[in-house]
Amino acid sequence: MMQRRFFVGASLCLAAAPARAQAENPVRFSVAGSMEQGSLAMGSAPPGSLAALDGRPLRILADGRFAFGFAPNQTNASVVTVRYPDGGGDSRSFTPSMRVYDIQRVDGLPQNTVTPPPEVKARLAKEAEDIYLARLADTAGGDFLSGLDWPATGRESGVFGSQRINNSIPMSQHYGVDMAAPTGTPIRAPADGVISLSADHYLSGGITLIDHGQGVSTAYLHQSQRLVAAGDRVKRGQRIGLIGATGRATGPHLHWAMNWFQVRLDPSRSTRKSKPDPL
Repeated sequence: MMQRRFFVGASLCLAAAPARAQAENPVRFSVAGSMEQGSLAMGSAPPGSLAALDGRPLRILADGRFAFGFAPNQTNASVVTVRYPDGGGDSRSFTPSMRVYDIQRVDGLPQNTVTPPPEVKARLAKEAEDIYLARLADTAGGDFLSGLDWPATGRESGVFGSQRINNSIPMSQHYGVDMAAPTGTPIRAPADGVISLSADHYLSGGITLIDHGQGVSTAYLHQSQRLVAAGDRVKRGQRIGLIGATGRATGPHLHWAMNWFQVRLDPSRSTRKSKPDPL
């Protein structure tokens, strides 16, 4: 059953307007989601509408649905403008609620993955570029709009947005959700999509990216085995890989990440269940 927190409450932070005027000219599009920093927002407008975010055109499906993301540390409002097919339109602002992120210390990592040696600099740059390019895709998928399934069973061992201190060295924020489980635990696609990247990377280990459409993608790191290749179409629930401890990892787990283009998102804010199923 879909969670009420994600799909029902369209808590809009609207630009100020007199209540009487709002009643006489009701807004004809809606936006829903957890509406927090680092979360995916989903809109719905009359079919045939055009939509834009801060002046940037948004892909909108034939049924009027669209999506966009709030950055992890965003404090400013995002302005959504919709032009209706029969003329006229509306523009409203949405400000994400603030989040307080944890501090997480991780010790025992291979030091060459915390401070990579100079000879792997070119490899790291190429792998980062490959991920960046994969996340530029803007296709017409929309299965993710019905909510994501957790990709594996296990214990949620790392949360999105936490400040990481690896082997006593302060690092950037942790842009994903970690799920601890034994090596070989199946990883399944949380929604329909197309594999945009499948490779072995220095830090990420076995990595797979799924393009779900409208700029929304998910990534799966540290796999012991990848079961899909770039260009494959996958269905919700299909096995795409196995959990492992490749790359920068202290033990077997899945690092599950989500993006809206280059905007980092918390996939746990888009799931139909609040927690993964236990082992």
